[in-house]
Amino acid sequence: MSTQAFVLTPFINQRTIMLTSYRRDGTPVSTPVSIVVDGTRAFIRTWDTTGKMKRIRNNPDVTIAPSTFLGRATGSAIRMRARILDEPEATAASRALARKYPLLHGIFVPLIHRLRHNKTMHLELSPLN
Repeated sequence: MSTQAFVLTPFINQRTIMLTSYRRDGTPVSTPVSIVVDGTRAFIRTWDTTGKMKRIRNNPDVTIAPSTFLGRATGSAIRMRARILDEPEATAASRALARKYPLLHGIFVPLIHRLRHNKTMHLELSPLN
Protein backbone atom coordinates (compact mmCIF):
# COMPACT_ATOMS: atom_id res chain seq x y z
CA MET A 1 0.00 0.00 0.00
CA SER A 2 1.37 3.41 -0.96
CA THR A 3 1.91 6.11 1.64
CA GLN A 4 -0.86 8.23 0.08
CA ALA A 5 -3.35 5.35 0.23
CA PHE A 6 -2.33 4.66 3.83
CA VAL A 7 -2.95 8.30 4.82
CA LEU A 8 -6.49 8.12 3.40
CA THR A 9 -7.38 4.74 4.98
CA PRO A 10 -9.16 6.30 8.01
CA PHE A 11 -11.42 8.23 5.62
CA ILE A 12 -12.67 5.25 3.57
CA ASN A 13 -15.67 4.62 5.81
CA GLN A 14 -15.93 8.21 7.04
CA ARG A 15 -19.14 9.88 5.89
CA THR A 16 -18.37 13.50 6.80
CA ILE A 17 -15.12 15.41 7.12
CA MET A 18 -14.21 18.86 8.28
CA LEU A 19 -12.60 20.58 5.29
CA THR A 20 -10.53 23.59 6.27
CA SER A 21 -9.57 26.07 3.56
CA TYR A 22 -7.76 29.35 4.03
CA ARG A 23 -8.64 32.96 3.28
CA ARG A 24 -6.08 35.20 1.58
CA ASP A 25 -4.97 36.49 4.99
CA GLY A 26 -4.42 32.90 6.22
CA THR A 27 -7.54 32.69 8.40
CA PRO A 28 -8.83 29.09 8.43
CA VAL A 29 -12.48 28.42 7.57
CA SER A 30 -13.89 24.94 8.27
CA THR A 31 -16.88 23.33 6.58
CA PRO A 32 -18.36 19.82 6.94
CA VAL A 33 -18.51 17.96 3.60
CA SER A 34 -19.11 14.42 2.37
CA ILE A 35 -16.08 12.48 1.18
CA VAL A 36 -15.38 9.38 -0.88
CA VAL A 37 -11.95 7.73 -1.10
CA ASP A 38 -10.75 6.01 -4.26
CA GLY A 39 -7.26 4.59 -3.80
CA THR A 40 -4.79 7.43 -3.31
CA ARG A 41 -7.37 10.18 -3.90
CA ALA A 42 -10.43 11.49 -2.16
CA PHE A 43 -13.29 13.42 -3.72
CA ILE A 44 -15.73 16.04 -2.51
CA ARG A 45 -18.41 18.09 -4.27
CA THR A 46 -19.68 21.63 -3.90
CA TRP A 47 -21.03 24.31 -6.18
CA ASP A 48 -19.05 26.98 -7.96
CA THR A 49 -20.07 30.04 -5.90
CA THR A 50 -19.32 28.75 -2.40
CA GLY A 51 -16.76 30.42 -0.19
CA LYS A 52 -14.69 27.25 -0.03
CA MET A 53 -14.37 27.22 -3.84
CA LYS A 54 -13.20 30.83 -3.81
CA ARG A 55 -10.66 30.05 -1.11
CA ILE A 56 -9.44 26.86 -2.82
CA ARG A 57 -9.00 28.68 -6.14
CA ASN A 58 -6.70 31.11 -4.31
CA ASN A 59 -4.93 28.50 -2.17
CA PRO A 60 -5.35 24.77 -2.91
CA ASP A 61 -3.75 23.70 0.39
CA VAL A 62 -6.42 22.44 2.81
CA THR A 63 -6.72 20.17 5.81
CA ILE A 64 -9.27 17.44 6.42
CA ALA A 65 -10.32 15.79 9.66
CA PRO A 66 -12.99 13.20 10.43
CA SER A 67 -16.11 14.89 11.79
CA THR A 68 -19.73 14.51 12.70
CA PHE A 69 -22.43 15.48 10.22
CA LEU A 70 -22.75 18.84 11.99
CA GLY A 71 -19.03 19.55 11.75
CA ARG A 72 -17.53 18.62 15.11
CA ALA A 73 -14.04 17.23 14.43
CA THR A 74 -13.58 13.71 15.80
CA GLY A 75 -9.95 13.12 14.83
CA SER A 76 -6.69 14.66 13.77
CA ALA A 77 -6.39 16.80 10.67
CA ILE A 78 -4.11 15.96 7.76
CA ARG A 79 -2.77 18.32 5.11
CA MET A 80 -4.07 17.90 1.57
CA ARG A 81 -3.98 19.64 -1.79
CA ALA A 82 -7.28 20.26 -3.59
CA ARG A 83 -7.55 20.12 -7.37
CA ILE A 84 -10.63 21.13 -9.34
CA LEU A 85 -11.61 18.31 -11.68
CA ASP A 86 -12.54 18.62 -15.33
CA GLU A 87 -14.54 16.06 -17.29
CA PRO A 88 -14.28 13.02 -17.38
CA GLU A 89 -12.67 12.95 -13.92
CA ALA A 90 -15.60 14.92 -12.49
CA THR A 91 -18.02 12.30 -13.82
CA ALA A 92 -16.03 9.54 -12.13
CA ALA A 93 -15.99 11.49 -8.85
CA SER A 94 -19.74 12.11 -9.11
CA ARG A 95 -20.39 8.39 -9.64
CA ALA A 96 -18.18 7.46 -6.69
CA LEU A 97 -20.04 9.90 -4.42
CA ALA A 98 -23.41 8.59 -5.64
CA ARG A 99 -22.33 4.98 -4.95
CA LYS A 100 -21.35 5.81 -1.37
CA TYR A 101 -24.32 8.14 -0.71
CA PRO A 102 -27.14 6.96 -3.03
CA LEU A 103 -29.82 9.31 -1.70
CA LEU A 104 -27.72 12.30 -0.68
CA HIS A 105 -25.32 12.50 -3.64
CA GLY A 106 -27.27 10.36 -6.08
CA ILE A 107 -30.47 12.42 -5.87
CA PHE A 108 -30.69 15.31 -3.39
CA VAL A 109 -27.43 17.23 -3.86
CA PRO A 110 -27.54 17.14 -7.70
CA LEU A 111 -31.20 18.21 -7.59
CA ILE A 112 -30.47 21.13 -5.24
CA HIS A 113 -27.56 22.24 -7.43
CA ARG A 114 -29.82 22.20 -10.52
CA LEU A 115 -32.66 24.02 -8.74
CA ARG A 116 -30.26 26.72 -7.54
CA HIS A 117 -28.78 26.99 -11.06
CA ASN A 118 -25.31 26.42 -9.68
CA LYS A 119 -22.51 24.64 -11.46
CA THR A 120 -21.46 21.52 -9.58
CA MET A 121 -17.73 21.33 -8.88
CA HIS A 122 -15.83 18.19 -7.98
CA LEU A 123 -12.53 18.36 -6.16
CA GLU A 124 -9.80 15.80 -5.77
CA LEU A 125 -7.97 15.82 -2.44
CA SER A 126 -4.45 14.36 -2.42
CA PRO A 127 -2.19 14.08 0.63
CA LEU A 128 0.76 16.44 0.76
CA ASN A 129 4.05 14.60 1.12
